[in-house]
Amino acid sequence: MADSNKLIIFDTTLRDGEQSPGASMTKDEKIRIARQLERLKVDVIEAGFAASSPGDFEAIKAIAGIVRDSVVCSLSRANDKDISRAAEALAAAPRKRIHTFIATSPLHMEKKLRMSPDQVFEQAKLAVRFARQFTDDVEFSPEDGSRSDVDFLCRVLEAVIKEGATTINLADTVGYGVPELYGNLLRTLRERIPNSDKAVWSVHCHNDLGMAVANSLAGVMIGGARQVECTINGLGERAGNTALEEIVMAVRTRKDHFKLEVGIDTAQIVPTSKLVSQITGFAVQPNKAVVGANAFAHASGIHQDGILKARDTYEIMRAEDVGWTANKIVLGKLSGRNAFKQRLEELGIALDSETEINAAFARFKELADRKSDIFDEDIMALVSDEQQSHEREHYQFVSLSQHSETGEKPAAKITFAVEGKEVTGEGQGNGPVDAIVNAIETDVKSGAELLLFSVNAITTGTQSQGEVTMRLSRNGRIVNGVGADLDIVVASAKAYLSALNKLYSKTEKLNPQL
Repeated sequence: MADSNKLIIFDTTLRDGEQSPGASMTKDEKIRIARQLERLKVDVIEAGFAASSPGDFEAIKAIAGIVRDSVVCSLSRANDKDISRAAEALAAAPRKRIHTFIATSPLHMEKKLRMSPDQVFEQAKLAVRFARQFTDDVEFSPEDGSRSDVDFLCRVLEAVIKEGATTINLADTVGYGVPELYGNLLRTLRERIPNSDKAVWSVHCHNDLGMAVANSLAGVMIGGARQVECTINGLGERAGNTALEEIVMAVRTRKDHFKLEVGIDTAQIVPTSKLVSQITGFAVQPNKAVVGANAFAHASGIHQDGILKARDTYEIMRAEDVGWTANKIVLGKLSGRNAFKQRLEELGIALDSETEINAAFARFKELADRKSDIFDEDIMALVSDEQQSHEREHYQFVSLSQHSETGEKPAAKITFAVEGKEVTGEGQGNGPVDAIVNAIETDVKSGAELLLFSVNAITTGTQSQGEVTMRLSRNGRIVNGVGADLDIVVASAKAYLSALNKLYSKTEKLNPQL
């Protein structure tokens, strides 16, 4: 059993967060985030859903072989095949957890599973019993638990605890919960189930009504939960999941109320937020709590005056405590390879070989020739770009020329490689980015629809690199592509090709609703 004063932070960015439309990550990207989550000192990392695809299986297997301090977890449906696949992927992890689930609401059982309550009851028991053959750490979730019958939940959860489930997670799958009701439901379950004290109780909330964090905290305070399932930046499908940074800082800032400890290294919150945003292409809104650019900005004269006199007049937490620092210059064009390599290590970026380090350093020197000051965010972006190029993607950017003039239709010419062979396309458009896309499509003819075009500055100042996100849709499949460059037109071309690479990939996966 867990310490009753310790709140376990279960991060599901790599599993539930990845279910955001277009947020699917490569194996290397997942490994980078997992390493950073370990630096953040997350208690449990849900690395994926092993049975969903060969790619997810390989990513979980790689993470299980790397992570040493956090528990590594894989989701699985309540069947032997999924559970065996999860166990195989997790084999190398020093600390492993299998997280199995099945729907328990009348609507889901009838319409989705087409199973009777008795069948679901038996399936839940058998799944936990089977999972216990592989690990002593088994979590069970009743999917759509917040809309399930209380009597049936009591029956199922008592049985799975008896079979050896060590964590019970009440899933608010569709974001239906309201804080008081959700907290009371959890408390009722714990009071009515005779063996409830044999398991750690957990909350997993979605933000469809904007109450994921509030519901989770109600589950902790009213319901007695001691694990919160959450994601970095609240990433997740539909309106997202409970935001890790908000839970952690709420509990830490209001320790007088919650009286709980969290093991998170809060100084790693902002770096982790930036990494996830940069990899997934999901920008953080400026007024987002804790990690938004405006989270510690004060525009009001009264506020500014108060802050200058005493910070705690208007700040309830310090920016530096969550990892916000001034954009200090870290490297420049005269910096050597060793300094660059050391900075990678400080940022938690691990490249697999000297060849990759040399290639990334070459990109760094090229950027330093064009940009006088290099910041941490620049390094993170160029390493991501370098890792993408090493994946030998189907389409690779080579060069472009573009012309725009007031009163004239913009035109572009781009050269890119298709499986190593260079091709050149030309096009016109309503703007430079439209011209670039049209030039690429003269050869590719993807038939994709552009759903989102977003530009963000990686750092401050006019010399900042632009980070562009392109979201494409084709045949119901949605992907995000991300590109960064000092020239936002070049960044746009890289982002579009990145998205096309993901569409070209045949990797498909199942996305469970939990």
